[in-house]
Amino acid sequence: MRTDQMADMATSDLNGVTELTVPVGVEQEPQPAQPAPRASEISVENPATGGVIGTIPNIDDAQLAELAKRGREAQPGWQAMGFEGRGQVLKRAQKWVVDNADRVISTIVEETGKTYEDAQLAEYLYAANSFGFWAKMAPKYLAEEHVSSSQILVKGKRLRLRYRPLGLIGVIGPWNYPLTNSFGDCIPALAAGNSVILKPSSLTPFTSLLMAECLAECGLPENVFQVATGSGGTGAALVELVDMIMFTGSTEVGRKIAEGAAKRLIPSSLELGGKDPMIVLADADIERAANFATYYSMQNAGQTCISIERAYVEEGVYDDFVRRVSEKVRALRVGPPSGPGSVEVGAITFPDQIATISDQIEDAVAKGARLMTGGQQPLTVGADGKGGRFFEPTVLADADHTMKVMTEETFGPVLPVMKVRDAEEAVRLANDSPYGLGASIFTRDVRRGEALASRVHAGATNVNDALINYTVLELPMSGQKESGPGQRHGAGGIRKYCAQQAMVVTSLYAPKREPHMYPYRASMTRLMGLFFKLLYGRGRR
Repeated sequence: MRTDQMADMATSDLNGVTELTVPVGVEQEPQPAQPAPRASEISVENPATGGVIGTIPNIDDAQLAELAKRGREAQPGWQAMGFEGRGQVLKRAQKWVVDNADRVISTIVEETGKTYEDAQLAEYLYAANSFGFWAKMAPKYLAEEHVSSSQILVKGKRLRLRYRPLGLIGVIGPWNYPLTNSFGDCIPALAAGNSVILKPSSLTPFTSLLMAECLAECGLPENVFQVATGSGGTGAALVELVDMIMFTGSTEVGRKIAEGAAKRLIPSSLELGGKDPMIVLADADIERAANFATYYSMQNAGQTCISIERAYVEEGVYDDFVRRVSEKVRALRVGPPSGPGSVEVGAITFPDQIATISDQIEDAVAKGARLMTGGQQPLTVGADGKGGRFFEPTVLADADHTMKVMTEETFGPVLPVMKVRDAEEAVRLANDSPYGLGASIFTRDVRRGEALASRVHAGATNVNDALINYTVLELPMSGQKESGPGQRHGAGGIRKYCAQQAMVVTSLYAPKREPHMYPYRASMTRLMGLFFKLLYGRGRR
C-alpha cells in the first residue's frame, strides 16, 4: 500500500489542504485528490494561544527511506550491547528526564495546550517511570525460557524459547499524549534491541525531537532512534519500510494501517478508539464517584482514549450524582495554562475536534438531554493576542443511546449521564458499543463490583477507581472489539517487538537413529501403538 493509496490516513492539514472530519485522538491529514508536492515545512502552533511556536521538516519518501536504511545499519550494534548495555542508556535517559523536568513539561504544554498538571502527571511521570521499568524488566520478560513437554518424542531433549528483536520498528504516534502514547511506545522497542523510527503527529512533534536529544546525550548510538517529522503521508510511507508497526489513533485509520501491514505480512499493534463507560450503583460512595467522574472525564480536556466518556447511574442515586458532578464541573477553570495551578482544563489540540464536540452536544439536546453546565466554545485570547481553542466543561443529564454523545467517541470535556434501573441494565448498555478499551464500576460491594467488571467487554476495568491501571506497567493495557488488537505494558508490551524462536537441542550422545524413523517395521509399529495406548488411553470415559 503506497502513500497515494493511504492518503486519508493523515491528520490535521496545516498547509491549506481540505481535511477529513474524523473525531479521533490522532491526526488526520488527507491528501488532495490530485497528487501535489508536499510542502517542505509544517508550521506548529500552540492551540492555547493560536501562535506559531516553530516549524518542522515535512520529509519526503526518499528521506524516509534513508532514515530506514540508517536505522537498519545501526540496529545490529545496538542489539549486540545486550540488556545490560541498553539498560544503562535507558537509566541515563530516566535521570535526564528527571533533571530536565521543567523543559519536558513546558514543551508538552506549549505544543498541546494541556495544563501543567496534565503534562506532569500523565506524561512526565510516565516517562520517568517507563525508562527504569523497561531497563529492569526487559531481561526478565525476554529471558530464554526452558520449556517442558508431555510429548514422548522429545524426552531427553532440551526445549528452549527465545526472543530476538524484529529489527526496525515504526511507531506512529497521536497528538493527545506526545510523550506517553507516542514516544512511550519506543522505549520497550529499544529495550528489546530494535532500532526505531517515530513518526509523531505534525501537531505535536517537538516532544519527540526533545526525546531524541535526550537519548543522544545519554549515549544511544547514532541512528538507533530517529524522528520522521511530516504529514500523514509520512506515516503511510513508514508502513512500507519497517519490520513492525505500532499505531495509536482512530479505528478508521487503524484499519488502513492493519491492511498495509497485512499486505507486507509484518506484525502490527493497534490501540484505537474508545468510549469508556462508568457504572455507578446505588450503594456507591457517591462523593468519590462524582470526583472520579469529574476528573477522569475532564482530565486533558477529555482528550484521552480511556477517559470516562459516558456514565450509567442507578435511579436511586441518579439525581444526587448529577447534582454533585454538575457543581464540580461548573467550578473548573478553562483557558490557557500559565503554570502550575492556573487552570484545570486546557486547550482542544486538534482543530476539527471543536466541531465534533459541538455537534454531539447539539444532537443530544435536540433529543431531550438536559444541559447541566457548559456546552459552549468560550472565546479565549492568548498572550500574543491570538485566540486559542477551548471548550467549556460540559455535563449532559438524561442522555440515552439515541444520542451520538453516548455512542460515538467525543474526545472532549463532555460527560453524558444516563439513568438506569439496575446493574444488569448498566452492564448491557456499557457493552452496547463497538469499543472496548476501559471501564469503571463504583459500588461498596467490592465482590459484586469485581463480578460485574468481569462481564464488561473492555481490555481493562477498575472497581471504585478509573484509568489508574494505565500507570501500572506490569499490567497489560489492551483493547477489545474496535478498540484494536494491540497491547501495551506487561510482558506482551515488549514481546510484540520480538520474534519468537523455538529451539530443540539433542545431545551428541543420542542414538544414531530414532525408533520412529525409516525403515518402518510392523513389529515396531505395533509396539509403538501399544505404548501410545498405555500412555494416552487411560483417561476416564
